[in-house]
Amino acid sequence: MYREWTSRLLEGAVVWTKTVPDRAATAPYPVLPDGCMDLLWADGRLLVAGPDTHAHTGDGLGGSRFTGVRFAPGTAPAVLGVPAHELRDRRVDLADLWPAAGARESVERLAAAADPAAVLEAVAARRAAGSGPPDPLLRAVVEGLDAGRTVAATAEAVGLGARQLHRRSLDAFGYGPKTLARILRLQRALALVRAGTPYAQAALDAGCTDQAHLARETRELAGLTLGAYAALAYSETEQPSGSSTVA
Repeated sequence: MYREWTSRLLEGAVVWTKTVPDRAATAPYPVLPDGCMDLLWADGRLLVAGPDTHAHTGDGLGGSRFTGVRFAPGTAPAVLGVPAHELRDRRVDLADLWPAAGARESVERLAAAADPAAVLEAVAARRAAGSGPPDPLLRAVVEGLDAGRTVAATAEAVGLGARQLHRRSLDAFGYGPKTLARILRLQRALALVRAGTPYAQAALDAGCTDQAHLARETRELAGLTLGAYAALAYSETEQPSGSSTVA
């Protein structure tokens, strides 16, 4: 069972919880790339899920409970204190990124909490308060690419050269703007698929050339056929689009 809700303390963030069913009876739901990073509380460990470039199948045990804060694209590196590309396709203990005392205190609070989601959100918000507000330029990059603009048009709109945009994107998102654009487009398409839109129409509405293009992108980025993705999505209750599943 998965639930998510908008954070009241962190701009653009989502708080989520998930209980993993018995994997002997249920295939693991893959975590798909979504341009985001998560702070995770999982079986007594406080982890960071870096930005994914391909589907990630979690290794939690059946019946395990997970709680997370999913940061808006580009906002986590300032909070975590490390460029996103250093965490690309990785799951890292928070103690490897933050001072040991602060990480240990957070783990102790979470371990004793009746409501780990509230505590995890507060931990992230306290850290974010010291890092300043999100960079509006990065938000404009995400909005431009998610609207289907080309990388060149997005770079021009935010006043950056191609090389500057690529460098800023590596630090903020973990990969270059072309990869981010592909991931955001896939997420748009799969959201339409989950809503029942026919594959061909979902592909066109999301900005793919045709259904075959969407099918290739789904296989390459999600490791699934469109049919397999739809079947998994329909089998989940309140299933999210991206990294907020088991990590």
